[in-house]
Amino acid sequence: MTDALALDALALLEADTTLEAAQPILALAAEYLTRTRTGEGPVSTWHSAEVIADRLSERLPRRSRPLSDVARRLSSLLLEDVNRLAHPMYIGHQVSAPLPAAVWTDALISALNQSMAVREMSPSFTPLEHQVIEWMTDLVGWDSRAGGTMTSGGTEATFTALLAARSRAMPDVWTRGVGAHPPVLVCGEHAHYAVSRAAGEMGLGLQHVVVVPSHAHRLSVPALRERLADLRQRGTKVMAVVATAGCTATGTFDDLEAVADACEEFGAPGDPLWLHVDAAHGGAAMLSPAHAHRVRGLARARSVAWDPHKTLLLPLAAGLLLMREEHDLEAAFAQKAPYLFNPNEDARAWDMGPRSFQCSRRADVLKLWVAFERYGADALAALYERLCHMARGLYERLQGHAEFTALHEPESNILCFAWNPPGAPLDERDALTNALRERYNRSGRGWITATTLDGRRVLRITVMNARTDETHIAALVSGLEAEAAYVLKHHR
Repeated sequence: MTDALALDALALLEADTTLEAAQPILALAAEYLTRTRTGEGPVSTWHSAEVIADRLSERLPRRSRPLSDVARRLSSLLLEDVNRLAHPMYIGHQVSAPLPAAVWTDALISALNQSMAVREMSPSFTPLEHQVIEWMTDLVGWDSRAGGTMTSGGTEATFTALLAARSRAMPDVWTRGVGAHPPVLVCGEHAHYAVSRAAGEMGLGLQHVVVVPSHAHRLSVPALRERLADLRQRGTKVMAVVATAGCTATGTFDDLEAVADACEEFGAPGDPLWLHVDAAHGGAAMLSPAHAHRVRGLARARSVAWDPHKTLLLPLAAGLLLMREEHDLEAAFAQKAPYLFNPNEDARAWDMGPRSFQCSRRADVLKLWVAFERYGADALAALYERLCHMARGLYERLQGHAEFTALHEPESNILCFAWNPPGAPLDERDALTNALRERYNRSGRGWITATTLDGRRVLRITVMNARTDETHIAALVSGLEAEAAYVLKHHR
């Protein structure tokens, strides 16, 4: 019985290897892109999680189905309720409407299934990752000593960078642990939660995260200098300073030159404090002549996190950790694994596993390489500039608006804005804002996010779809106006 089932399963496996067999699944992806990019249909779902869970409630399948039937079930059970990121009215989270060439490459990556842990498991893609990392470190402005690794995203990249900073600050940490008096991390109040999460994961504890207040939604350099001076006076060791290039809430950029100056002043002579820059969202500014000034000083960082799956519009997941000194990254992981890693194989350490938090890892570098090969760096830069231009368009459209107020001038593709419902008490504005966003999103007109900024609940857009243009920005405002009138009328 078991042998017969195995033979049947093997026959199914072989039957699924052809392009004809793949067509039902690939057609779903192509149909989604074709229909959604034109703006047809709702942007997201109005069904609750409970409704969808009830629809999916069934026993584990024990028998096979034709792949065409699986595709039909996939379409009817799930696809109608996805977030349609390719819809030009999706202006929500920092998840891209991905480049089609990279989408198709994802299937190839899965088919080849090369593991990036060691070069013998990915003979061609390991050198490719080294090459693409070299392109990226050249963009930063570093020399041949630089290196890096692909990651699952900015959270892993920041965690790994701070592991390297910890190893430098505490050379025996791998064997002795952090002890009772670990060094501190210094970051701004708008730093990504990855920083405090890393402090907890590494055993430093949140009480060893020194949070510096912001000015105009960016790290206050005078306040940073005050904190560093105080830490020096108290004899507290600083493990790293974290700056942000494109913060999650507002997309603003810290003054990297000024932060780097502070790191030099408060470090040892010739040995600045470790500066990590979280450029997960704003790293694409390096490619853009119009925005490169926002990351001026990036080359003075010791480590940089960047997510091409954000503003380079790649499918998840495609993150990068870039290091000014590649050996710093290797020092972050001190384990020996002779059954896998062989540092004496040749003169160059090709294996990625010794410098990565992950062992089994997809060859996601391939879709980044394909994106550059297909579109070119200049076109990708132009798309980034377009995303930023659309956020700027909303900012300008809201100038003088009776009810909606832009809360900052956009520096990237993110804008936060407040709804000021006429006649509503101040203590009810947060609840009304949440109600407006929920109603607008459920209407199918579009999809936006919200955040808490300076103590109040506000609306937020992130333009992550190159198809979004001025007409969609105008439709966003008119849609919010209509839903706001309804919310306010029924609130009263």
